[in-house]
Amino acid sequence: MQKHAEKNTSENGILELATFYIGDALCGIDILRIQEINKQTEVTTVPQAAEYVQGVLNLRGRIVTIIDLGIKLGLSSIEPGKDNRTIIVDFKDEQIGLLVDSISDVLVAEASRIEPPPSNIGGVQGRFFHGVFKTEKKLIGLLDINAVLDEH
Repeated sequence: MQKHAEKNTSENGILELATFYIGDALCGIDILRIQEINKQTEVTTVPQAAEYVQGVLNLRGRIVTIIDLGIKLGLSSIEPGKDNRTIIVDFKDEQIGLLVDSISDVLVAEASRIEPPPSNIGGVQGRFFHGVFKTEKKLIGLLDINAVLDEH
């Protein structure tokens, strides 16, 4: 990631969001939290892991835990398909892969237009979101990576 991009949120109230689908739910993550986005690759299952842990993979010498974000958020499991992607994020000095149905767009959001999340967003508990952003046509739930992964 480029260093100048880190100034976006704090200095001018602008947030760049990478958006993606989990089923019909459109979610977004601050683009600065994302290390990379990969096509779904071979994952090694982990015995006795939590239901939402799909397994681990070796990503250039680093072991990455892959989480099925659909199950983690209380929705249905991510159905295998050609559009599946794994969003790699850093969390507490560990790389975690978030398996999603598909990637959408990168949007620029004004922080002042982000609203508090309702208690329930499309069947997902509001505690996993730190806000919602409305575009002309869509409602985007802004995923709170820390809340999602703290229980991991």
